[in-house]
Amino acid sequence: MKANRRNFVKTLGTASIATVLPKLSFSNSPGLVSPGSGKLKLTFWPYDLQLKHTFTVAEFSRDTTPVMLCKLEYEGFTGYGEASMPPYLGESQKSVAGFLNNVDMGQFNDPFRMDEILEYVETVDHKNRAAKACVDIALHDLVGKMLNQPLYKLWGLSPKNTPNTSFTIGIDEPELVREKTIEAIEAPEKLKVLKVKLGRGNDKEMINTVRSITDLPLYVDVNQGWNDKDKALEMINWLKEQGIIFVEQPLPKEQIDDMAWLTEKSPLPTIADEAFQRLSDVARFKGVYSGINIKLMKSTGLREAHKMITVARALDMNVMIGCMTETSCAVSAAAQLSPLADWADLDGNLLISNDVYEGVKVVDGKVTLNDLPGIGILKLN
Repeated sequence: MKANRRNFVKTLGTASIATVLPKLSFSNSPGLVSPGSGKLKLTFWPYDLQLKHTFTVAEFSRDTTPVMLCKLEYEGFTGYGEASMPPYLGESQKSVAGFLNNVDMGQFNDPFRMDEILEYVETVDHKNRAAKACVDIALHDLVGKMLNQPLYKLWGLSPKNTPNTSFTIGIDEPELVREKTIEAIEAPEKLKVLKVKLGRGNDKEMINTVRSITDLPLYVDVNQGWNDKDKALEMINWLKEQGIIFVEQPLPKEQIDDMAWLTEKSPLPTIADEAFQRLSDVARFKGVYSGINIKLMKSTGLREAHKMITVARALDMNVMIGCMTETSCAVSAAAQLSPLADWADLDGNLLISNDVYEGVKVVDGKVTLNDLPGIGILKLN
């Protein structure tokens, strides 16, 4: 198994990947608003998201998430973007501000030259993925507004093909888990699937507690919380009996060979999250995981996320569209790609109490796209 996987990755190579990557270009789109003589103008400001409940995963707990919000202006049009910074990304409002201060968007006078602009943003610094996503989202929103079309239509996607989204139940004491589960299943969104966090030694208690309230399908996310592959396989076999759909990031991201062994023997799909970051990881994880969880804050935005989906499908891998704790800005941006996904975990805006945008909704559990141009949001204040 190990040799076959390594030979596959070596054979595929970077050059082969490039042949299947789509280029997102609007330069020949009907109804194009011709660029004028103006310059792109980027502004940004910090914001702290307040979580409705303390959010606990295998590695940490938190009550807030720092984000950076931005806008990109061009000749009367405004696109909005967002960088969300949960602890494990290694970014902060200070680091994002430092990166964005070094981004010279004023050198560009044609927002439709998206590849050129975003390739430049990539060269500003080799890190800062969430900061890059902030610019990428704002640029996509801007161009969509200039064309007066939502992005999913520009990609030729049908809103009927969006998946249901899961809603996350964080690790907690049984009584609080019961309260969160009841709140979730009674929510106006009429959720059809829940995602349960595991990895702190009380895994069966977490599942049994949720199962005492509901028989809805469940995803589980271990957040690298298991270390022993044999015990992990034993647990996954038990989880299958509880109606679990897939297992996300069961082992630490460094245990690649153990993960390949586990995926080969697992009765449930395994999904890469913390291990999976950029486009080059897709081919590297063929045979290591069953699929990938694409998040804009890891992929540097929509441009690379779209390419990731194309490569994953070419390799017969599952695709999940996920998010961090985010406002409706970044969640709505990710939702534009959701018709291409097997599964969605786009609940980041549902977990906060101080959203400043209105965008994509969850209706009867399903990600429901609107007809607003760009990423599909309205700024509330």
